Amino acid sequence: MKKTLQEQIQSNRRASLILASLIVVLLGALGTAITGTYAPDYWWAGTLGSMALGLIVGLVANFSGPSIVLSIAGAREATHAQDQVLDNVVEEMAIAAGLPKPKIYVIQDDTMNAFATGRRPNEGVIAVTTGLLRKLDRDELQGVVAHEMSHIRNDDIRFMTSLALTAGLIPLLADMFVRMQWWGGLGGRRGRDRNSGDLSTIFAVVGLLLSVLAPLFARLLELAVSREREYLADASAAELTRYPEGLARALRKITLDPVPMQSFNRATQTMYIVKPRALKSRWAGLSSTHPEVEERIAALMSLAGSDPERFSRPVPPMPTGAIEAPPVVELPPILD
Repeated sequence: MKKTLQEQIQSNRRASLILASLIVVLLGALGTAITGTYAPDYWWAGTLGSMALGLIVGLVANFSGPSIVLSIAGAREATHAQDQVLDNVVEEMAIAAGLPKPKIYVIQDDTMNAFATGRRPNEGVIAVTTGLLRKLDRDELQGVVAHEMSHIRNDDIRFMTSLALTAGLIPLLADMFVRMQWWGGLGGRRGRDRNSGDLSTIFAVVGLLLSVLAPLFARLLELAVSREREYLADASAAELTRYPEGLARALRKITLDPVPMQSFNRATQTMYIVKPRALKSRWAGLSSTHPEVEERIAALMSLAGSDPERFSRPVPPMPTGAIEAPPVVELPPILD
């Protein structure tokens, strides 16, 4: 039996709590291994310390997360005079969603992308890039704004913001530990008794394994939850605009856009409507969002009763700032 919107939102909230708990457990395990490597008798301090750090960052993210994320993205607050079309579209979608109009921010970046943040639905924020405003038509922009408005209405924004900052601690701790081991080495802990040294080596090996697996596992957990959230936001956006094809076309253009994001940040990448392309990434091919976007487009086009195959033929994007020249019309000579 198909779930109602409220049932889906409640299901997402339960999944959010489970994911948040697993993230804290991962932080605890990583902290245990790091502390146990250098102070085996005090491994428990690492467990408590790392879990407390995760909870503190989660609380900070809950209260100040939106401003932190906007600062990381380098966003400025939009004005009606400068961003009239965007302002009008956001107001239309807020009315359709039955929500107060969220604050609007613009990110000075040639790539095409957008995200939503905020503490609660009546304090929502929508941020879009200047590239998105230039390259999408009004129907496509409306689809993207409706998608982000749906994240606000579905109460995704607080969790997404907290997750972006809290989960970012895992690769940070992992990178720090690997660098410490690189310079110190497994054999660099001398002056201890043999039992303590053996235990330290065990913790070091476990720590190195967690440094590789924990960020990957955290990423998989994020994907497991965000996948359902994105599908739900797409469906809700189609309900708000009553034109699923607009969002489908926007997703296609964003995916094909070759411009990398100047303000790319690994911690906040999951918040965007499509995972942004980094300037340099050796792992870009392994984390491509194209298959997922294709599934989202197919789902949207099924809602519209259209064939998704017509979106499968890539169309080369127009050069940035290019304007088609008007046709030359030859006028007849003026007769005396």
